[in-house]
Amino acid sequence: MKFLIAGFGSIGRRHLNNLRALGENDLILYRTHHSTLSDDEIQGIPVETDLSAALAHKPGAVIIANPTALHLDVAIPCAEAGCSILMEKPVSHSMERMDELQQALQKGGGKFLTGFQFRFHPALRQIKQWLSNERIGVITSVKSHWGEYLPNWHPWEDYRNSYSARPDLGGGVVNTLSHPFDYLRWLAGNVDSLFAVTSNRGLNLAVEDTADILLNFASGTCGNLHLDYLQRPAQHTLEITGTLGRIIWDNATAKARCYDSMHEIWDDYNPPSDFERNHLFLEEMAHFIRVAKNEEAPLCTLEDGIAALQIALAVHSSAQEGCLVKF
Repeated sequence: MKFLIAGFGSIGRRHLNNLRALGENDLILYRTHHSTLSDDEIQGIPVETDLSAALAHKPGAVIIANPTALHLDVAIPCAEAGCSILMEKPVSHSMERMDELQQALQKGGGKFLTGFQFRFHPALRQIKQWLSNERIGVITSVKSHWGEYLPNWHPWEDYRNSYSARPDLGGGVVNTLSHPFDYLRWLAGNVDSLFAVTSNRGLNLAVEDTADILLNFASGTCGNLHLDYLQRPAQHTLEITGTLGRIIWDNATAKARCYDSMHEIWDDYNPPSDFERNHLFLEEMAHFIRVAKNEEAPLCTLEDGIAALQIALAVHSSAQEGCLVKF
């Protein structure tokens, strides 16, 4: 199968290297040459700057890794051409043209996977199993905290010019760190309403660098989510409280713990000794290859991506209007 990668920023490079690691070398790049990365790693790969010319190579699968606000400009023509698509999160920066993408997928017949790689985290999968087995009873509350210092993300570029910091490219901490919107839905169910506040006081960007969000889930579970571009050292943690116990996860150690209040013991889950961050992306890509070959159904669908986007948009709306947003 031929793979087209749209965008050669840091995530595009990661996907390129993972495709090669999985033995996929029939590759094409569609890019605008705005990347700050060196071209050394892509020597010998055909590069097109026109999407029609890229699609003329007849790719069967497309990885969309360009800035968020430009996703649909690539995704819709690729879907109409029958390509299967792995799209980086969030699927867009607005709901505009989302129905057009859905219609294009139906017309073209390709598959769609939303790139929320934390679905492939072994500890979060263990947590999903604990919850399915009702190890902590009924979920009463969830709390996620994710803070990272944006200027440290890509040392080779000025963070103020990165897509994460630019409103015209769909940046901002709410869109860029939207993974908890997906994994909280995956673990605790659909969100019924939310209230949010945001700020750009920390880095003085044109986008928000901090967000605090209160979530009401349809099940009655309460949620609390904090996101920021400022925290040093970084922190990405999850806590789930239930009627019979508690679950905690720390991304820094990749470890999950489940407390059984009936027996007053902790059950610890440790990932494989060689586990590291890229394993999430590698498993995601291996899954996408199988999805594109019609061997598996996508674990994170376009509908999942849209649901996470709707939460992000509701956060912006709530923060701007100062009101509770109901779904």
